Amino acid sequence: MRTSRLALLLLFFSASLWGLTWWPVKTFAAAGLSGPWLTLLSYGPVGLAGLYFLWRERVAWQRQLWLFLLLGLVGGWANTAFINALLLGDVVRVMLLFYLSPVWSVLGGRLFLGEKVGSRRLLAVLLALAGLWFVIGGAEAFNAPLSTADLLALSAGLAFAGNNLISRATQSVPMVSKTLVVFLGCGVVSAATVGWQNLPAPAISASLGLALLAYGFVWMLLATATWQYGVTHLESGRAGVILITELVVAVLTVTWFGGEQMLPRIWLGGLLIAAASLIEATDNPEIVNKKEIS
Repeated sequence: MRTSRLALLLLFFSASLWGLTWWPVKTFAAAGLSGPWLTLLSYGPVGLAGLYFLWRERVAWQRQLWLFLLLGLVGGWANTAFINALLLGDVVRVMLLFYLSPVWSVLGGRLFLGEKVGSRRLLAVLLALAGLWFVIGGAEAFNAPLSTADLLALSAGLAFAGNNLISRATQSVPMVSKTLVVFLGCGVVSAATVGWQNLPAPAISASLGLALLAYGFVWMLLATATWQYGVTHLESGRAGVILITELVVAVLTVTWFGGEQMLPRIWLGGLLIAAASLIEATDNPEIVNKKEIS
């Protein structure tokens, strides 16, 4: 029970950091950094620095090597696509499309891990979806064709849900390795994108370089480590709905500080989403042993 409560608190903390990520991303974009270079220069150094710790814990993750490598690839894509979507698109729209991930988490947890979807969790998912519907303005929001940012946000949400499932399935892998392999995966995906698009190297001043290192080693490392701990110790569907708190934080902050308008329907949607998170947070969870899943 104590572990579950700690996981809940850390997930809410992680969600807050992720919800505020649009601010440094937009700031770096204003400094002339493209999305692939931003993720490469912020995630990549953390991944390289973590190679020592990954090697030291190799005995643990070698037992589930393919799942561990898949975790790095899927988690790396989730983070890279999400950051690039924020940089290219409207923050609220990107967050909304990304936050179809709780639906993928619940469905994936049921299909691949055998997790039960009770009436309480189903209610939370329905409230979350209703909130999303109000925030985006109903069907009118999708009259225009999906942009590159939209597709990146959707793929990031799907990969994020996949990361949750893999984290649950790799219980024998230490948290340090789970966290660092995602950073390494981000670096690999970003480097491949930079090479594929043949993007020229940006000019990096000393202050910008320090800001990138602080963003990677402090902000994103904390956000990712607490996220990995939470999704490892909670059912994937439960974690997916709780992390929708990130959307509330993003919508509120981008409205207050980013100049975007907060319409009444957005307030209503945010309240529904917050209610969904509250239902999940106040549930009485039991960590499910995978061996007991029927």
